[in-house]
Amino acid sequence: MIELLLVGIGTGNPDHLTLEAIKTLNTADLVMIPRKGASKADLAELRRVICMDVVTNPETRVVEFDLPVRDAANPSYRGGVDDWHDAIATVWETTIRSECGTAGRVALLVWGDPSLYDSTLRIAGRVGRGLAVTVTVIPGITSLQALTAAHAIPINEIGAPFLVTTGRQLREGGWPPGIDTLAIMLDGECSFRSVAPEGVSIWWGAYVGMKEQIILSGPLDKMADRIFATRAAARDAHGWIMDIYILRR
Repeated sequence: MIELLLVGIGTGNPDHLTLEAIKTLNTADLVMIPRKGASKADLAELRRVICMDVVTNPETRVVEFDLPVRDAANPSYRGGVDDWHDAIATVWETTIRSECGTAGRVALLVWGDPSLYDSTLRIAGRVGRGLAVTVTVIPGITSLQALTAAHAIPINEIGAPFLVTTGRQLREGGWPPGIDTLAIMLDGECSFRSVAPEGVSIWWGAYVGMKEQIILSGPLDKMADRIFATRAAARDAHGWIMDIYILRR
């Protein structure tokens, strides 16, 4: 039996690791680190640093694998994601069999928390199709928590709901009725520019929780262009960007 340990590591700051995450990593026979290409080499390096800093068990091995790339040209977004997840699951299974056979504890370091807009749990379920697998999840600090902490704001108004959604949903579906506060994740298109800005405030952050953190906030009509330009410059400088924002009307 393979026990997959999906360990939330927060937003890239090694200080965000919980004691439970550290203890769990040190029980693993194998830690798998994905490589996402030269433009995102920093992401693999951060995982390496975390392992070097907290993994003290001499029996724990660390291996790296190349992460398959999603076919962005696929006209079906969902179909493309399904194919991508299948490809990742195949690489996981191949690596696990090569390193551990069919028994062992295998850890993967998951950005943020495995439960919030992350596909690691779904991919783990696909690995289980060809290998006997159980899954243990160690929660981590989410980018949403890091964003509200960076701006020192609550996510909700008193007694009011909020909605966590994606940039694609905001662009294609508009602002959902009955909700005044939106947390937008997975937005590579600056979809806040599709919103009528009157009466809307934005709290935006990139690399939240990391030393590269950038945060901006204010009325959307005054901040949209500035955030767009800041985001583009940061992505050019680092080769990648992770950002998140809250909209409130």
